[in-house]
Parts: sequence; structure tokens; C-alpha cells
Amino acid sequence: MDYRRFGNTVVVRIDRHEEVMEKLEEICGKEGILLGSISGLGAASYVEMGLYDVEKKAFTGTVLEEPLEVTSLVGSVTEMDGKPYLHVHIGAADVNGKAYGGHLKKCVIGGTAEIFIQVADGHVGRRADWFSDTGLNLYDFA
Repeated sequence: MDYRRFGNTVVVRIDRHEEVMEKLEEICGKEGILLGSISGLGAASYVEMGLYDVEKKAFTGTVLEEPLEVTSLVGSVTEMDGKPYLHVHIGAADVNGKAYGGHLKKCVIGGTAEIFIQVADGHVGRRADWFSDTGLNLYDFA
């Protein structure tokens, strides 16, 4: 992995065999990023993603272990318990063009990933849903 910061933009390259969420958390920690947006693309060899079922308050997971084009990586960085909190979704396609998508748990790069983090001024925290019982960690603007 390597990255450069240009003002409020961080340009990131994640290399083969590296895990995306781990590297993004590392960068956000080093750079003190507690509010921002994430966008990117790349090629993966392993992806764990899921869908959150609000009624069951549980994730249903999908694991893909094959060459994949990461067609979209989008997300947010906020703060929870004094640390960066990443919420990232992924879109990926296999060799036949079949597309998959969901909440990203883990993504191991098979080629490279090119990611931008747009840093925002301000503060948005997270806390467990206090009013609608979803089980999710919601934005807290307090």
C-alpha cells in the first residue's frame, strides 16, 4: 500500500494480497481522518460482503473466492468511540459479468485498488440506534 495526501484528498493504492478494510483503517488512523467519503475500484481475489436484515438484526454473508473486478467501492468515514468508523459497500463482477454487491466485510486485492478518501471538516459520530431498534450504528450529530 502507498498513499499521498493532497489537502483534503487522500489518494490510495492498495497492492496485491493486501486487505482493503485493514488498509483504509490504517490510513484513517495515521492521518487522523474521522469524517469523509470513500470511492474506488480495482481487482480482488477474495470478498466477504453481506446484507443486514433489520428484522433479524443479523448479517447474511456472501463469500467470493475468485478473480473479481471491483466495479464500485463507496463508503463513509465517521467516528465511534474516538476511532475511525468505516461503512463501506462494494460492487464486484466475475469473469462472466455477473454482479454482486453488499456491505463490505473483507476484500483481498488480486491486482490493485485505486481509492480516494475525501476528508471533510467537522464531526459526525456513531452510536447504536436509540430510537427505531434496528441494531445499526447510526449517525449521531450531537
